[in-house]
Amino acid sequence: MSKLTAAGVKSLAKLAVPGMTNDGRGLYLQISKTGGVSWIFRYKVEGKSRYMGIGPYPAVSLAQAREAIDAPRRHLAQGVDPLEARAYEEESRRKAISAEQARAVTFTSAARRYREMHGGAWSEKWYLGWWRKLELYAFPIVGDLPVAAVDTGTVLKILTPIWSTKTRTADEVRGQIENVLDAAKALGWRQGENPARWRGHLINLLDNKEKKKARKREHHSAMSWSQVPALMCKLSEIKSRDAYAARLLILTGARSQMVRLATWDEFDLESKVWSLTAERMKMKVAFKIPLADEVVGFLKDLRAGATSGFLFPGRGASGAMHANAIRNLLHGLGHVEITRHGFRSTFRDWAAECTDFSREVCEMALAHDERDQTESAYSRTDFFDKRRILMSEWASFATNMVVAKVSVIGSGT
Repeated sequence: MSKLTAAGVKSLAKLAVPGMTNDGRGLYLQISKTGGVSWIFRYKVEGKSRYMGIGPYPAVSLAQAREAIDAPRRHLAQGVDPLEARAYEEESRRKAISAEQARAVTFTSAARRYREMHGGAWSEKWYLGWWRKLELYAFPIVGDLPVAAVDTGTVLKILTPIWSTKTRTADEVRGQIENVLDAAKALGWRQGENPARWRGHLINLLDNKEKKKARKREHHSAMSWSQVPALMCKLSEIKSRDAYAARLLILTGARSQMVRLATWDEFDLESKVWSLTAERMKMKVAFKIPLADEVVGFLKDLRAGATSGFLFPGRGASGAMHANAIRNLLHGLGHVEITRHGFRSTFRDWAAECTDFSREVCEMALAHDERDQTESAYSRTDFFDKRRILMSEWASFATNMVVAKVSVIGSGT
């Protein structure tokens, strides 16, 4: 039986005496020590009292409060905890709202968000080119489609027309779509498997031979390892920003973008370590590069005159050196046919032919972890100590002036 009246509740609220007044059926009027007045539903589960807020008074009247406890009382009769039932209902409403919001996010919007999250580490050329490929090949087909609705058929509509004629570009676009869809899933904008993934999916639907041929054509021109000491000798005589950058590139086996955007806070010259965050790595896994004594030596010289957080500052919007600075330097030295990325192949050839280090160590020196998921789960080492010895031997060879003079004489220059 109900015990309270509307007038009685008004009077209790005005008196503001802290405590709880029972109306019956588990409904209580609660007045806090600070004077707040609200409705509480009190019940027991497995002998323990639980309290469920119904709402504040007078926003919720006595009649409304009595009506509001009907549902939780039904839950109790069914053996369901009212608080858990309400939490489930709220979560269901939240998911429904999220699903509705996700349906409003187009693929173009998702791609733009991905670029905002990752584009800060890209070169200007890559930043513009990444978006341009989507404009040319993806957006006309999928741009206005909700990102949650992108499926295998949609991806094939984009890739099939260019797979045989522009396979390398098509595969790059496929990778971009895969990244955008993965990010969209992480943001709660879509669910399920990624229809743009290659392994175990599109490999069964598109000609893999075309992809292999395209990859084969992609190999970067590389200098013979026997010629590296002569080049390093030339570079050591050039006291320019670009020459220092080229030396770091060659002696660490790093990618050009890693060198171009290198900052002093990534380097511990006392411990001889270059630490790169996951965001700075192609595979999005943090990586540490051991620095040989030769590298630490010229970096200390470079740091002495540092005026920027970047090792190799520039005048562009990024604040770092131009993306083609090292290439232009090499061209100026007569190495027009050599690419920056090719020095990674040069190092790898030298390691295979001139050292006894295992394939795993040599590949890890290039931040290539070729272990499968099972192997990685049990063997989590990054071979850092062995890589330190390997990179030290590489630097010792590459900066050997005797070898440099021999290679120059041998080349007839």
